[in-house]
Amino acid sequence: MDEKVKELLTQISDIEDEIEKVISERQEKILYFYEDGKVKFKEGIEDAHKKMKKNLFRFFLDSKLRNLLSAPFIYSMIIPFVILDISMTLYQVICFSLYRIKKVKRAHYIVIDRHKLKHLNSIERFNCVYCEYGNGVIAYAREIAARTEQYWCPIKHARKVIGRHARYQDFIDYGEATDYHEQLAEFRRKLALP
Repeated sequence: MDEKVKELLTQISDIEDEIEKVISERQEKILYFYEDGKVKFKEGIEDAHKKMKKNLFRFFLDSKLRNLLSAPFIYSMIIPFVILDISMTLYQVICFSLYRIKKVKRAHYIVIDRHKLKHLNSIERFNCVYCEYGNGVIAYAREIAARTEQYWCPIKHARKVIGRHARYQDFIDYGEATDYHEQLAEFRRKLALP
């Protein structure tokens, strides 16, 4: 990989780390902190949240008709999400075991915690769980697909790709054929189980 590209990627990584630090400091300063692996709110915050909760009658009264009409279509997507979740889990159990690739930890991608917020009513909490699950499954599947791509074909595209996964930036440049098979072997070694 070109030295300038490596330098820029390092800068991006440093900026992402700095953003995480600022967000973490803000979260601690404003609302919450982690203790024993659990989210804890500062004193009085949860009581204030409970007072902000919208009761179900008010929630439905304030809802736009288009939101209510679209709900069955939105919730029906749970079926493909569950199928994708199960399929990707089976895929990696079988294929990653054969390829000796470190498995993707599902719990790192499917994080469900917003339902604990006291300012949400039961419908809002359900919607949060649904979105957390759906987006988590997609992120989980994406990482499994990214590791598969790294194993089989770690080559960048000729055209710009929107929404590239994090592994893509290290892939072999399009058309770079020198030592391709040696590079492929190295990409596979990086994925291997210890």
